Amino acid sequence: MYLMLQRVQWCWAHLQRDFQALIDSPDPQAQRLGRDLMRPTEALFCWWRRVRDGTLTRRGLRQKMAPFRREVEALLLRGAFSGNPRLMGMCEGLHKNRAWLWSFVDVEGVEPTNNSSERALRHAVIWRKLSFGTQSAAGSRFVERMLTVIETCRQQTRNPLTYLTQAITAQLHRRDPPSLLHGV
Repeated sequence: MYLMLQRVQWCWAHLQRDFQALIDSPDPQAQRLGRDLMRPTEALFCWWRRVRDGTLTRRGLRQKMAPFRREVEALLLRGAFSGNPRLMGMCEGLHKNRAWLWSFVDVEGVEPTNNSSERALRHAVIWRKLSFGTQSAAGSRFVERMLTVIETCRQQTRNPLTYLTQAITAQLHRRDPPSLLHGV
């Protein structure tokens, strides 16, 4: 979720794991709700794959999602009023902010999962685990900036070493550094 961008989309891949946990629970009430929520979730991913491969338009997705959207929201209400503490908290929070479940349906460029964001952060997470972090604020700033350069270059299919060489050369010659903005 990126609240500061005002484009919030809850990750359906995470929700799918939460629904599977309900199915795997020993509680029959949780199992039933989990199965009932899993059905539209699986349909959602089938339709999203069609949007990605170009065989379904956004408009078509909106039409297909409308009944499932109502179904999911009704199921969340069922969980919120179930009297089951395990279901109530999760379902109340999801229902209260239910618009965040559907941003990907209405907003071009928003996906139903945060997989691309998690992939972008994976290198930083691995680096932190392997290196035990930094010892100073200046070290943290350096690492933040280097990891940002590396990931930005990766997303733009640019060589980060080439970019850094150009940036350092520009600094040494008191010129403006090359831009990290795509196409600039």
